[in-house]
Amino acid sequence: MIQRKTMKKLAIFASGSGSNAQKIHEFFQNDDNFEISIVVVNNEKAGIIQKAKSWNVPILNINRESFYESTEVVNQLIDQDIDLVILAGFLWLIPQSLLEAFPNKILNIHPALLPNYGGKGMYGMNVHKAIFDAKEKKSGITIHTIDGEYDKGDFIYQESVNIENCITPQEIADTVLKLEHKNFARIIKTYLSNG
Repeated sequence: MIQRKTMKKLAIFASGSGSNAQKIHEFFQNDDNFEISIVVVNNEKAGIIQKAKSWNVPILNINRESFYESTEVVNQLIDQDIDLVILAGFLWLIPQSLLEAFPNKILNIHPALLPNYGGKGMYGMNVHKAIFDAKEKKSGITIHTIDGEYDKGDFIYQESVNIENCITPQEIADTVLKLEHKNFARIIKTYLSNG
């Protein structure tokens, strides 16, 4: 009889402080069915590195050459039997080799209601400033699969929030970040449990 693998292994890709990664870690740390198996970073000064060390999770530091011109990252993820790649504030476009190795198994969270306010250069405060300048009354999050373009792919989850009382882009950012922290890990679990 073939034994089914029950443990779901996650790879987190991050470029910055790792606040979403921290929430994902907290969500899954006492769940025997999920583990963060590796953290991939493209910034030697990223705050996520210290967090991953404190979780005793291996860290893979990458540069553009290793990411785009070799299969080093893909090979590492396959060797670790990764089930899902999670982009938690990772700012590089995902190469074709990774898309092909993990079809519909790469999830991103975007701090706006796509398809609006997405695309190249639309990340972090750039998004919130654009939304603020447009005098939008609502913003939110979109969790989606990845294809070869920025912020495209199939939407898995969206949630909006009223931002009429936000008087700065930073207030919008803080409001939307709460939604990210509340939902990302939960949606990851649902997505993997259903897949």
